[in-house]
Amino acid sequence: MKSMLTIISNALCRITGRNAGARIVVSSRSFADFTPTASFDIKKCELHRLEEGPPVKAELTREQGLQYYRTMQTVRRMELKADQLYKQKIIRGFCHLYDGQEACAMGIEAGINPSDHLITAYRAHGYTYTRGVSVKEILAELTGRKGGVAKGKGGSMHMYAPHFYGGNGIVGAQVPLGAGIALACQYQGNNQLCVTLYGDGAANQGQIFESFNMAALWKLPCIFICENNKYGMGTSVERSSASTEYFRRGDFIPGIRVDGMDVLCVREATKFAADHCRAGKGPILMELETYRYHGHSMSDPGVSYRTREEIQEVRSKSDPISLLKERMLGNNMAAAEEFKEIDVAIRKEVEEAAQFATSDPEPPLEELCNHIFYNEPPMEVRGTNPWSKLKSIS
Repeated sequence: MKSMLTIISNALCRITGRNAGARIVVSSRSFADFTPTASFDIKKCELHRLEEGPPVKAELTREQGLQYYRTMQTVRRMELKADQLYKQKIIRGFCHLYDGQEACAMGIEAGINPSDHLITAYRAHGYTYTRGVSVKEILAELTGRKGGVAKGKGGSMHMYAPHFYGGNGIVGAQVPLGAGIALACQYQGNNQLCVTLYGDGAANQGQIFESFNMAALWKLPCIFICENNKYGMGTSVERSSASTEYFRRGDFIPGIRVDGMDVLCVREATKFAADHCRAGKGPILMELETYRYHGHSMSDPGVSYRTREEIQEVRSKSDPISLLKERMLGNNMAAAEEFKEIDVAIRKEVEEAAQFATSDPEPPLEELCNHIFYNEPPMEVRGTNPWSKLKSIS
């Protein structure tokens, strides 16, 4: 059978004029050669006000594994391209990168439904992608071009999609908004929920505790998630918080602490939290222990308050993409050549997106004031002085 496939592959290569090379290795293995499903031990979650938590084993199909790998690797390559464009001064202003935290976005998305809602802070590129926006639209938004997801007027911190509410620039301000979205879900009785994300740097904000209180009183279907990447700007959690057990901060709200570098751990915990909310038990709080490889923003080199050795140790021992890849290879769920092919395809997609993001025109001045209001008749908007008038179209 193997020799037959090799002969066919070589014949096709002669017809197309391509070199068979390593592709023979992949083509000579059928899907039947791979393990279709495997079960993995995952880290037990710490619990607060819960008798039982998420499972300590997770099942993964080959298709799911390849999908998770492709998504996380796309986010990683996209963020590295954004880093490059920023250093070339093509992207300007605020830019907070997500590389290192990809398992959080992918695991959450795998644990909820596309019809559920999500709102996050300003480190939003990864969630914008997992909520369905293309790399091309994200990079074009970063460069301020007309083809961006917010037509070039939102930038890094203000991207939106169906059931995705940004991208919010004010620290912690998205948490009450997320509680409000959960209230809308409850009011409409649609069995949907809202995932409301914030970072450890926002965890001491008063408005977060006000949101906890209202959500608990009204039993809102809200999953509050603290992405604890160990540093709020340049301040470590130990220096900023008297208690670093963020999953207990809800007090009267149940909480779980999750390994945020393991996509399966995040997925199972999110499923558990979603079931809790949909059962009418009210809100739940998750703390995802994760790590960002870049600094707080592109203006922060990220090595003045932590060592390069610390960053490298996390990369070598806990990288979420490498962990998933090693699991799949170790359990014969995929071939190394498949991952290489996925990587090549992703690099091509990101490069093409970057070309678009640097060649697409900027939005014209006459569109500056559009979309101030939704579904309103055209109106005049004052410019920088009383004599300068612009038109706004919904």
